[in-house]
Amino acid sequence: MDFVLTLHTHLPYVLNHGRWPHGSDWLCEAMTDTYLPLVEALDALAAQEIAAPMTIGVTPILASQLAHPSLGLELEAFFTQRLNACEEAEEAFAGSAEEHLVPLAQYWRERYSRLQRFYERMGGDIVGALRRHAAAGRIELLSSAATHGFLPLLSRSESIGLQLAVGRAEHRRLFGELPRGCWVPECAYRPGLEEHLAAHGYRFFFVDAHLAEAGQPLGLYREFSGPNGWPLIEERTAALPQRRTAYQTYEVSPRPGRAAVVAFVRDPESTRQVWSRHGGFPGDGTYLEFHKIRFPGGLKLWRVTHPSADLGLKEPYEPNAARARAWGHAGHLHWLLRRRSESPHPAGESVIVAPFDTELFGHWWFEGVDFLADLYRYLAGQDAPTARTASQHLAAHPPEAAIALATGSWGANGDFSMWQNPATQWTWDRLWPLEQRFWTIAPQALNDPAREIILAQAARELLLLQSSDWQFIISTGAAADYATRRFLGHAEDLEVLLSALEPGSDRVSAGTQHAESLRRRDDVFPDILPVLATLLQGEAVAAAR
Repeated sequence: MDFVLTLHTHLPYVLNHGRWPHGSDWLCEAMTDTYLPLVEALDALAAQEIAAPMTIGVTPILASQLAHPSLGLELEAFFTQRLNACEEAEEAFAGSAEEHLVPLAQYWRERYSRLQRFYERMGGDIVGALRRHAAAGRIELLSSAATHGFLPLLSRSESIGLQLAVGRAEHRRLFGELPRGCWVPECAYRPGLEEHLAAHGYRFFFVDAHLAEAGQPLGLYREFSGPNGWPLIEERTAALPQRRTAYQTYEVSPRPGRAAVVAFVRDPESTRQVWSRHGGFPGDGTYLEFHKIRFPGGLKLWRVTHPSADLGLKEPYEPNAARARAWGHAGHLHWLLRRRSESPHPAGESVIVAPFDTELFGHWWFEGVDFLADLYRYLAGQDAPTARTASQHLAAHPPEAAIALATGSWGANGDFSMWQNPATQWTWDRLWPLEQRFWTIAPQALNDPAREIILAQAARELLLLQSSDWQFIISTGAAADYATRRFLGHAEDLEVLLSALEPGSDRVSAGTQHAESLRRRDDVFPDILPVLATLLQGEAVAAAR
């Protein structure tokens, strides 16, 4: 049996939209907590000649930010702030009742210094680092919808097409190849979505277990937590009747004459060990406490101690003990995977699929990147299961069954309610008419060279407006004002641009100036105009432009 570990890497567009707490610092924290340590771990495993065939999805909007020159400037400022915080903490702790925390301040200083040197050695090119690992066959890179739009709730099929086409083009621009797999945002599916995926050249995607009638939905971690401070997650323990197994792939609603799209199904058993804050690994008392932070500076110096312990009762973190615990937990998951792989199972079962948000590892669960690396060290010494990328698995084990998937997502409740509910309905009521207006105006505007700059930026603002992150953040209630401000800002900018695109408008000059100003702020997707032309006019006509 194969083991396919899949990481979904995503943050919304935050560059040039402030710094703290939800601007570029959000991205810099992800870089230092997760993205740089993950590449560091991949480099170490490669140097040790240990195969780690992860399947890693990087959303186009995140990849665009990772490749943007301004990230380097923001990260330099972030490193400076954190290193200064370490120095201040050491001085404050010395000779005080908290002198026992001095080694922890030194630990963080050494860690940030090491990651800063690592980033400088790679020339600030983390996209290039991932690209090299993929080119060497060590990992597989997936793409996604351009800005992580919630595809089933977009009102026009053209909007779904634009999200997928721009995402695919951006992936090719940055990673140098077309992706075979797509991480559908929020694993959100409705019947017919597979036709859009096939039309844009995708071979496979991922769904939660309950969509294949193989289990109950399991929620997801995200940057913003619920009212009790825990990362948002919905756990279900009552199982549905097992009518379809999660341990094989399925062709989704195949039709004659159309390339089949394959669904990988999340394994509830192995993923629960990593997701769950109750019985899962991240809640272990040895690990770094996420929520207790020293101010000023933002250093985390305490351990979980007990998941239900008051923050005032958290004990000092012990890095060596936590590192040993991560090794032990990796061994435990390997034992679970091997037990599943070696136990008797029906014919056709051939894969254990474990998809996670990448940011869980390192950001939410600080020791998580070490855990992943250790898991592959265990896997390298055993015959079962066989670690493979998603494409490697399909090459070895083509699907033997077809399925009509149910509607749903991997969010809380397994449906769309985290994104469409009374608190967020106003966003859809605002978005849907703007979608209709854009697609009514765009075909004619595309034929007017004087309006091309405006049209290109209007398409960018539409995509940014469609990001599923705004509804998610509003629903959690943790930073609803930020998400509301971002949503309204993109909506208002789009309205101004659409007014300038109207036939006979006298606002073309002013609209062009506004579009150029917005481009300097929302500087993403340079190839958006030819992609839009191909979508509306076909490849032959667009190529002749």
